[in-house]
Amino acid sequence: MNEDRTESRRDVQIAHLPDPAPARESYTKRFPRMPRAPRTVADTGLSEMFLAGLVLKSTLMHGRSEYGDLIERHCLPISVLDDVLAFLVREHLVEITHRGTTDLDVSFRLTDAGRVLAIEEKARSNYGGPAPVTLDAYLEVIAAHSVRKLRISRDEVTAAFDGMVFDIALLDAAAASLNSGRPLLIHGPAGSGKTYFAERLGSLMRGEVPVPYAIYAAGEIIQIHDPLVHVDAKAQPEGQSVDRRWRLCERPIVMSGGELTLDELELRRDDGAGFYQAPPHVKANMGMYIVDDLGRQRVEPRDLLNRWLRPLDCGIDLLTLGTGNRFIVPFDVWPVFSSNIAPSQFGDDAFLRRLGSKLYVGPMEIEDYHAVFDAMCETLGLVPAGDAFDYLAHKLHLSTGKAFLACFPGDLLRLVAASAHYRGDPPEVTHEALHEAWTAYFGSAPERESPHPPSADRIGRTLASG
Repeated sequence: MNEDRTESRRDVQIAHLPDPAPARESYTKRFPRMPRAPRTVADTGLSEMFLAGLVLKSTLMHGRSEYGDLIERHCLPISVLDDVLAFLVREHLVEITHRGTTDLDVSFRLTDAGRVLAIEEKARSNYGGPAPVTLDAYLEVIAAHSVRKLRISRDEVTAAFDGMVFDIALLDAAAASLNSGRPLLIHGPAGSGKTYFAERLGSLMRGEVPVPYAIYAAGEIIQIHDPLVHVDAKAQPEGQSVDRRWRLCERPIVMSGGELTLDELELRRDDGAGFYQAPPHVKANMGMYIVDDLGRQRVEPRDLLNRWLRPLDCGIDLLTLGTGNRFIVPFDVWPVFSSNIAPSQFGDDAFLRRLGSKLYVGPMEIEDYHAVFDAMCETLGLVPAGDAFDYLAHKLHLSTGKAFLACFPGDLLRLVAASAHYRGDPPEVTHEALHEAWTAYFGSAPERESPHPPSADRIGRTLASG
């Protein structure tokens, strides 16, 4: 059923067959998987006053605190918290209420002065999570785990796309784009499989990278880790030597669609929370950033590309805080754009050059379309009549001029399966079922030839009325 075609075609097409097995892990870890835990306040890169404010807010929000609580909330080792707590006690901001026989068995509460200062700190920012890492530490980790260090072989690409109908020339071009670190533009008609292809390319983002919960830059907290985006590694490193302010994650794959605006590409401050959220391309650092449906956003493609001129050219981005302070972060992503628009419509040659490699994904060859049809029947538990595909291809597609796009077999056969289930019919793909599904999907269908010749009585009535 699967066809590994080595001949290249002008109009190439991808289609989703059963999900492929994960590609084998071949990422060589030449750098420490996680940064080392700080032993002192100075090792965190943060000031004693900042950490003191974080502990005060945390204690205010949760009431009386214990060392174990602070370790879990702020992901700091006890040696650092010892220094912070000693400072707070000296300044009469907290008082020890219990000290047991172990280092962890310590409880404390805010003094009146501590409560006042905690309220002031909370008014500035409600952030009470893991202590942030410094911008410099973030830059060092990105440099060590850069996506540009990845190198993909043809065997790895073939394994990642096993179980798909594909043109090997298309995959070779995509892999070459990744290995060169250049952007990739996938274009073609709607329904041709561009989005699925882009997402499947994400399986080539092998390896695990440390992602900080938050960073501290120019006096502000910026949240980086996003549980909706970042997928935890199967096992988190443990032990006192690991800096728990970082989370070990799979290389991120972040997608923005038609909802993307220019504002969302900038730092966004939540005034209620008092800290910033990183834009999607920053959350995608050390991984892959997909812009789906380029041209359907509420902003012109030219304006989006203008915003990315510096990142695409220089590999860095300039972010601006509400205070006006600006700082540089790496644009360490493999950018993949997907669009229904032809590249020539995006602008001049300078824009096209920055879009990197361009791959066209178009209608399928009929034999590949047949393979997808058979695979979808098997997936949905449908039994096709012997000539069901011929009816679909010749009586429905060719007579209406509809191209053989990857989305059609699955969409039509799901309607067939749903209709059979509703009526209690056997799960069969017949001419009648395909005609009904086609009509429901497209709104109209070619008139069907009746399998029975008209009776003489009906002919007579027709002639009389004519």
